[in-house]
Amino acid sequence: MLDELLGRAELKSQVADLESELEGLRGQLDGERERRRDAVRARQEADERVNRLEDRIADLEGQVSRARDGEPALRFRGTESLAGERLRSVLDRLSSVRTDEEGAFTAMVEELPDGATREAFGERAALLERAAPCLAVTDDAGVVSAALRPALPPAPFAEWDERFRVEREWFLPAGSFALAVVRSDLLAYGEFEDDERVHFEGFSTDVMGNHSKGGFSQARFERRRDEQVDRHLERCGAVLDERDPDRLVVVGERTVLDAFEDRAVATAAVDATGDPEEALSDALWDFFSAELYLV
Repeated sequence: MLDELLGRAELKSQVADLESELEGLRGQLDGERERRRDAVRARQEADERVNRLEDRIADLEGQVSRARDGEPALRFRGTESLAGERLRSVLDRLSSVRTDEEGAFTAMVEELPDGATREAFGERAALLERAAPCLAVTDDAGVVSAALRPALPPAPFAEWDERFRVEREWFLPAGSFALAVVRSDLLAYGEFEDDERVHFEGFSTDVMGNHSKGGFSQARFERRRDEQVDRHLERCGAVLDERDPDRLVVVGERTVLDAFEDRAVATAAVDATGDPEEALSDALWDFFSAELYLV
């Protein structure tokens, strides 16, 4: 009653309306920021896909040209996904090969084969573009001709020797390292000596799920969820800072990996579900796997 007499009721109503409008504008701003981040990620992924498709088109055009000239199309002799004991067995076989001096060729192909690699593989070097990044091996007699995609690829190189240069730490859990599985609601952290886990810690965080309503309530929901995820990632970072491993691999949801790229020797998106220990076990062998290409 007194507020109405003094004119304060209308002012309070205006203040409430302005606060509501302000909240709505903040929600719109947060939504636009998130959409920009999504757009940047989408553009980067699209650029990568365009590059891969352009390479694939060039390869197919080459195959068409060769077919038109009566030459057979280039194809892999076979492919296989390797992990665990099967991967160890294949690496052992490659490591056991011995040739005359400078009879075994090894190259780490990051994107395109260099001159030495093209000379070593001849026309089949074009297949390495499809397998890249890959470790390519062949010998001067053509008995061996294959490529493997390593989990932890070394810097590009190309060399002839009496044996193939195949380091197990490029493909398998080797030496001392740490693996962290990071999702927007989970951390699973383990330290390993080879494939034996010597330390573990993990936790889950309650984070809001999907929200179907639009407008003001949707924007506020998204902002609160983003804040929860940010706090979760800060907590994850605190664990990694405290442990401070010399070699750290971070895997998990693609949308959160950017926050850990600076501290990791490698990052990768993996589909690790379940509780922290289960997620860590699955992620270890998901990451340390390799695709074999028979060239």
